[in-house]
Amino acid sequence: MTDTESLTDTESLTDTESLTETQQAETEPAAETAAESELARARAAHTLAQQLEALLIVADEPLSAVALATATDRPVREVRAALQRLVAEYDGAAGGGADAAGAGSPRGFELREVAGGYRFYVRESLDPVVADFVQQQTPSKLSQAALETLAVVAYRQPISRGAIASIRAVNVDSVVRTLLARGLITEVGHDPVTTATLYGTSDALLAHLGIGDISELPPIAPLLDDGSEGFDSEQL
Repeated sequence: MTDTESLTDTESLTDTESLTETQQAETEPAAETAAESELARARAAHTLAQQLEALLIVADEPLSAVALATATDRPVREVRAALQRLVAEYDGAAGGGADAAGAGSPRGFELREVAGGYRFYVRESLDPVVADFVQQQTPSKLSQAALETLAVVAYRQPISRGAIASIRAVNVDSVVRTLLARGLITEVGHDPVTTATLYGTSDALLAHLGIGDISELPPIAPLLDDGSEGFDSEQL
C-alpha cells in the first residue's frame, strides 16, 4: 500500500468516526427533547391535584411540599394550597362528587402531613376492617425473606427501609409491608436528615418470642461465621 493510499484510508476512517460522533451528539439531544416534550404534555393534560396524587401513590416515604413542587414544576405555595384542598376533599369537607357513599363523604384513606412530608394512610376508623382482611389473607408462616428482614430490624432498630435493603442486598418493600401488616414491626419515628420512616420491633413480636425486652435477644455473633457479617462494626 502506498503512502497516498494509507493517508486516504486514514482520512476516511477519521471522517467516519467524526460522522458517528456527530450522529450520536444529534441523537442524544433529540431523545432528551422528546422526553421533555412528553413530560410537558403530561403536565399540561393533568391538573396539579392529579399530578400530586400520582406522585404520592408511588412514594415509599413522605414527600415534602418542596419535593412535590420540584416534581410538578409549580411554586411551593401553589402546591401547599393544592395539598390542603386534597386533605379537605378526602376528609369530606369539599368536592367528593356524588356516589354510593354520598357527596362529600370521607374517603377510605386520608392524606397526612408527617415529618415535614405528605403521605397516604388508611383512615383510622377503618383499621378494624383492614385488620380483619389482613388476618384472613395472611399465611400462618413467614417466608425466609420475611424472617431475615425481621432479624435485621430486630438487631439494627431503629432502621429505615433503605438500610434494610442495603444489608439484605434485595428490595424489601413487600416484605416490610407484610411485617407491618402482621404487627411484628412498627414505625418508630423518622430520620431527622432524610425523613425516611424508621422501623422497630413491636410488643407483639416480643410476646411471640417470649421475651420482655429487645435486649433479651441472643447475641448475633454466634449465629454468623463472622460476627460483623451484614452489619457494620458498631456495638449491637
